Amino acid sequence: MFSGIIEEVGKVVSFDGRTMAVSAIRILEDLKVSESICVAGACLTVVKRGRGTFEVETVPETLNRTNFRALKPGMGVNLERSLALGGRLGGHMVQGHVDGVGTVSRMTQDGNSVRVGFRAPANIIRYVVEKGFIAVDGVSLTVVDRTARGFSVALIPYTREHTTFCERKQRDLVNIEVDVTAKYVERLIGPYVQSLHQGAGEPPDADRGPSSVSGGLRMTAGQGSLNASNQA
Repeated sequence: MFSGIIEEVGKVVSFDGRTMAVSAIRILEDLKVSESICVAGACLTVVKRGRGTFEVETVPETLNRTNFRALKPGMGVNLERSLALGGRLGGHMVQGHVDGVGTVSRMTQDGNSVRVGFRAPANIIRYVVEKGFIAVDGVSLTVVDRTARGFSVALIPYTREHTTFCERKQRDLVNIEVDVTAKYVERLIGPYVQSLHQGAGEPPDADRGPSSVSGGLRMTAGQGSLNASNQA
């Protein structure tokens, strides 16, 4: 488990599509083989320690869910060690389980902050709410606004200077993890929503799952409430 507070930006030394070597300084102080580490938002296991480097292994699921296929030697990656019991939680609960890849759609100056917009697939956007938590490349951020096709965040100078956002530009791919709480809520209220559909005269569907819940719920971010609807 992680907090989304980046400790260091490491550099990719090599990546053959399976094993990734990353150079770092600060996080190597107590990093051990077999421990979890968040690399660009993905929770991975340290399999080897070297002088000034560590190695992690990826699997097809990792590559399918992340932007790792685009990583090349010399590129920066956000790093965070797993949380220590009793330590402070400065961001939000980040699992390191990337939901999918988004694209930087715009970067504009807004006072002393930089407003960054992202395009993301529907399976991600459905869980995004205004002022909610979201992790982008492992960074804990607050959603400023949300549309049907994307969302935006505001970066303070410190965040931009101490993460890979200092290198980001339009059309770059980023790893996105939504707040897992939304998924659990959707799963738990699924049977209730199904009963509403059946009460409206729809045929029973034993396999009705989370994909159908979004059609029976209307989330009002401004009110912070969930309203059930009988519309399919």
